[in-house]
Amino acid sequence: MEKACIDINELVNVFSNTHGSVYQSDKLNCFYVDFGGKFARFNCISLQKIKKVVEQIDIEALLLNTKRADFELVSFNGCEHIYLLNALEIVALKDLLQGAFTMFKLNHLINDCLFRLVY
Repeated sequence: MEKACIDINELVNVFSNTHGSVYQSDKLNCFYVDFGGKFARFNCISLQKIKKVVEQIDIEALLLNTKRADFELVSFNGCEHIYLLNALEIVALKDLLQGAFTMFKLNHLINDCLFRLVY
C-alpha cells in the first residue's frame, strides 16, 4: 500500500529508529512498518510472525559462511511482503521490531497500573 493512500495523521508512531518506523492505525486496526524503502501493512498476528522470523536469523552464521552471500530473504507463509536484507539491515529490522513490541508491553503495564489506581 502506498503512503499517499494513508492519512499520516491517523497513524500513531509506536517506535522509530534511524532505519525505520512502526505505526499503528486504530481506525484500520493494523500496523505499518516503514523500513528499507517499503511501507508495509501488517495485522497483529503477521507483525508477531515477522518478528519471530527475524529473531530466528543467526547473524553470526550468516556472516561467517563464506560459501553464500550475506543476504537473507525474510518472509513467512501467508505474508504478502518479502524483504531481501543484508546482515546490517537484519539487525536494524530486529531492533525496530523489538523496540515496537517493548512499547506495546510498556503501554500495557502503564494501563494496568492506571486501572489499579482508579479501581
